[in-house]
Amino acid sequence: MRAWQVHEPGEPVDVLRLERVADPAPGPGRITVRVLAAAVSFPDVLLCRGLYQIKPAMPFTPGLEVCGEVLETGEDVTWPAVGDRVVGLSALPHGGFAEHTVMEARSALPAPEALDDPAAAAFYISYQTGWFGLHRRARLRAGETLLVHAAAGGVGSAAVQLGKAAGATVIGVAGGPDKVKIARGLGADVVVDRHQEDFTEVVAEVTAGRGADVVYDPVGGTAFSGSARCMAFEGRLVVVGFASGVVPRPSLSGALIDNYTIHGLHWGLYARRDRPGIRRAHEELTALAARGAVSPLVGERLRLADVADGLQRLVDGTAGGRAVMLPD
Repeated sequence: MRAWQVHEPGEPVDVLRLERVADPAPGPGRITVRVLAAAVSFPDVLLCRGLYQIKPAMPFTPGLEVCGEVLETGEDVTWPAVGDRVVGLSALPHGGFAEHTVMEARSALPAPEALDDPAAAAFYISYQTGWFGLHRRARLRAGETLLVHAAAGGVGSAAVQLGKAAGATVIGVAGGPDKVKIARGLGADVVVDRHQEDFTEVVAEVTAGRGADVVYDPVGGTAFSGSARCMAFEGRLVVVGFASGVVPRPSLSGALIDNYTIHGLHWGLYARRDRPGIRRAHEELTALAARGAVSPLVGERLRLADVADGLQRLVDGTAGGRAVMLPD
């Protein structure tokens, strides 16, 4: 089969090679899956750079989020069955940027029937992360104000839709008119072009000076420091990631004086420590997808040969929504 391989760490466009490799075998507790679609995500960039928390032996194939059809099951696998359509995480070093991949059977979940293959591939991590961030960590309530950074990106777009589904007023922050249009189309009540406006001033205006009840921040850097200045009383600031490349140093005196809390969100810990919680969230998210309340924003559909360029566009910040690879 064909698969993208990383032999040494570096920028995706420099180190990814499309090669012929042996078809993977499932092994005990695992399944082999024909890749129907694989989402392109920032953790894949970090994997290529050698900076992700998981460091597979080289060479390896990146591509964490997959929608696929089960081809073979290993020992001790009672579900899923051959032929089932599933979503889940690939088991590195056999990532999803290939024609076939491997998953841990216990991490596979039924693909939502309401979503096609590209949308289903982009559904798993972004919406799970959004659900745990907004509902488990921040306890978002109807009527509250939610501020979402990178609102036109994969993770941010999921948070916008989930916030609206929860009955919140959503303020999205995006970069440039095209991304502003995307965020508005996702349902954000107010969208701020960070290149043209100060989002802290917009939050103050929209909330009559009260501030944001919940902030969802996958960016870090100045997005975090600005958010800390516009938190409502007993607000909750959810740290999702650092796409800006800058890990902020929070002012704990500010959290004390203004009575807000900072919540870290590492969704992977739930995947390891609370599988029942993951399944419950998937059931709720699947129900939301079935009634059209959420639908992943697939910004670009790539062929297998285009994966390296697609990852580089993600690095450059020119992509809107999720890019998804569909094997030829």
